[in-house]
Amino acid sequence: MRVAVVGATGMVGEVMLKVLEERKFPLTELIPVASEKSVGKTIMYKGQPLKVIGLQEAVSLKPDIALFSAGGNTSLEWAPKFAETGTTVIDNSSAWRMDMDKKLIVPEINAAHLTKTDKIIANPNCSTIQMVMVLAPLHKKYKIKRIVVSTYQSITGTGLKAVRQLDNEISGIKGDMAYHYPIHKNAIPHCDVFEENGYTKEEMKLVRETQKILNDKTIAVTATAVRIPTSGGHSEAVNIEFEKDFDVNEVRQILHATSGVSVQDNTDVNLYPMPLYANGKDEVFVGRIRRDNSQPNTLNLWIVSDNLRKGAATNTVQIAEYLIDNRLV
Repeated sequence: MRVAVVGATGMVGEVMLKVLEERKFPLTELIPVASEKSVGKTIMYKGQPLKVIGLQEAVSLKPDIALFSAGGNTSLEWAPKFAETGTTVIDNSSAWRMDMDKKLIVPEINAAHLTKTDKIIANPNCSTIQMVMVLAPLHKKYKIKRIVVSTYQSITGTGLKAVRQLDNEISGIKGDMAYHYPIHKNAIPHCDVFEENGYTKEEMKLVRETQKILNDKTIAVTATAVRIPTSGGHSEAVNIEFEKDFDVNEVRQILHATSGVSVQDNTDVNLYPMPLYANGKDEVFVGRIRRDNSQPNTLNLWIVSDNLRKGAATNTVQIAEYLIDNRLV
């Protein structure tokens, strides 16, 4: 089992390497791949130094699986080239998510849809993954009509430049800006670029990807995405209107029984999810579970997850594990 990690020197790529090692992923050869400026660099995997190679050389090696985290343009150009050689590509960018011929996978929800013919598989947006992990079992039980979500997103979702911007601002150093405004002591209601409808791409990902993953275009979704100066993970305030009524204790029981979801919901002892404590963990944490008393059949939740792990690297690796376990590669 030969596995290429494309974008191995980036933030998500580095976490992918860590997750592969932690989960004892059954590979026989790891192939670290990056852009030309990083070719020749050395990365460490299981204590061993490995040289980073370029994309063309990686294609010629015909790995069994290629885990992509190198940006949408790179994925659009190179994922088909890998796929043509027989490599199964799992792509972490937005390039293929809404392609009708490509599957958008959260393993706990819809991995059973995968077949051997799926040579390019899309990994969802980080904010979408953590939300649907919690909503999928509730949708199955009560059927979701409408979702109102406000996100509070970590700077790590933007990348290293944003991390440096915050560090510089905290230290009083003038440097490159990842955002139009300071992020330290600030909240910026602008994640990704604005679309013609007044929403950002990040907000519309929550709309379109949720409907695709849950396989239900009747679900109405509206979102506001906000960047805040945290680095441990993304947080979401989610308001869900169901077709059927629910019992809050039953909701908690359903979520307790959901693989990959951890319920932290005891206000008597101030127990609720926070990004500081989600950092470095693979679970999706949910709390502040309470009925919305302003209208029928409506629930409020607070959802937090490490956006670099379950929101990106871990979900990608889990897809690869599913492919291997079910002999789809």
